[in-house]
Amino acid sequence: MFSKKLKPIFVSKKNLIRLGPKRDGGYVIDKRIIKKINHIVTCGLSDDWNFERDFLKYNNNINISAYDHTVNSSFWINRFFKDIIHFFLLKKLSFWKIKNIFKYFDYVLFFKKKNKHFQIKVGNKNLNNREITINKILNNKMNVLLKVDIEGGEYGVLKDIKINYKRINCLIIEFHSVKKNMKKINNFINQNKDLEIIHIHGNNVNKLDKYGLPYSIEITFIKTKLFKFHKQKNNNDYPIENLDYPSVKRNEDIKLKFI
Repeated sequence: MFSKKLKPIFVSKKNLIRLGPKRDGGYVIDKRIIKKINHIVTCGLSDDWNFERDFLKYNNNINISAYDHTVNSSFWINRFFKDIIHFFLLKKLSFWKIKNIFKYFDYVLFFKKKNKHFQIKVGNKNLNNREITINKILNNKMNVLLKVDIEGGEYGVLKDIKINYKRINCLIIEFHSVKKNMKKINNFINQNKDLEIIHIHGNNVNKLDKYGLPYSIEITFIKTKLFKFHKQKNNNDYPIENLDYPSVKRNEDIKLKFI
């Protein structure tokens, strides 16, 4: 059970669109925000930039900056050997599995020219080539879509996000260890009146805890003053059919309830 504070405001389903895969790494946004974005800043990249790739189909006049210190040469070497092993162990081959072996080449092709990947950790300090703050990343940027999935590190950067709310038109953030950090999540929502929740999804990588809460939740915020919103009660069920999909296919998607 979640507080009603986490229930999204009403947005017509015709304005909602999913970008990225039908699994972990795909997110639901309001498609009206797409043309109002000049920069995508991705904090936490791993091996998935399908959201960013899909975004470019609708607006290619943007700059993409991704930050992830874990995606380095060792990451790609380890991944390659794992993919090779999985390939030979599979009894049934698929185009997707074969394509995964060559993911590095897709990475090289995607992150060139306007698209940049920086092997730097996103945190609350500025340390040369090792750590960088949201505040420094967003300096001199406006009309930003900020995407944050840094495996628990998000709580250390919430202050910087709040400071820079005027620069952010859309925020997608994954909150981990939900029960432990519910007070921080609620405080962040209460203190960001310009950014309203328009979508929420429970990540089903782990089972529900003893309180009936998912381990992590993915939330999309947008700057509501950019559009006209009808003050209408949101009767959507979450997950939303044909928009939301399980982060992990082997587990059932998580039904969210609000009180």
